[in-house]
Amino acid sequence: MRWRRGSNRDVIDVRGRRSGGFPGGGRVAVPGGLGLGGVVIFLLVSLLGGGSGAAFDVPSGFGGGAAPPDGGAIPASQDPERDLRDFSAYVFNDAQDAWAETFQKEGRNYRRAQLVLYRQGVDTGCGSASSAVGPFYCPADGRVYLDLSFYRDMSDELGADGDFAWAYVIAHEMGHHVQRELGTSDEVHRLERENPDARNALSVRLELQADCYAGVWADRVYEAGDLDRTDLPEAIRASQAVGDDRLQRRAGGEVNPDSFTHGTSEQRARWFETGRKAGEGSACDTFSPDDV
Repeated sequence: MRWRRGSNRDVIDVRGRRSGGFPGGGRVAVPGGLGLGGVVIFLLVSLLGGGSGAAFDVPSGFGGGAAPPDGGAIPASQDPERDLRDFSAYVFNDAQDAWAETFQKEGRNYRRAQLVLYRQGVDTGCGSASSAVGPFYCPADGRVYLDLSFYRDMSDELGADGDFAWAYVIAHEMGHHVQRELGTSDEVHRLERENPDARNALSVRLELQADCYAGVWADRVYEAGDLDRTDLPEAIRASQAVGDDRLQRRAGGEVNPDSFTHGTSEQRARWFETGRKAGEGSACDTFSPDDV
């Protein structure tokens, strides 16, 4: 993917600060105790779906906390992650600008999200989290949180390597912000409260929609001529790598469709491709079909 170093608008870099919630950088335990497979399941089940305001269900990886203070960036000349940091900021800003333009064309108000880069642990509007939870979106403060070490984890543990695989992760998180801005997340959580038995099925549809929104942004990048032939396959492999069925197999357990909260590898890749081929958020209605 061709990209350019540019504006740091909406980016908060606190990697140079000591982690607020987790002195010493220790990792918290995650449900299932399944190593990275469990970490990824926890990340995607509990966080990527997010929530909104008081409706956010704070998972066990979080404690009380507030949003991180600004500042704490590592000087560029001393930053071993400078390229990944700048690439992440570029993807975030490009996806954000794309959605802001779409909202403006449709006459909708849009509140910009922010990207927080941290190490080991961070205080958020949703509570304190360690890097064990991976990338996530906090609807309470409208921020996407990234510990850049997860880039290596994706490659080493999930086989999802490449810059556009990472771009997919960021675009997915931005998709959750779009859902918050459209009111979709609030509506889904209202339905979950009314019908707790439908919680998993609703979560799957919410997550697949965020995958589709990531595909919509990928179409923009493709149309701009900034992708090469290896980029889209990287994103598709990444979406497949975090399917519920594949993660459960990697964790060594049985595949249990009733426990799915994000969709299968096939569904995640298919909805990403749906968004990419359509290039329009209107193609991402994952709630109307009887079967997604």
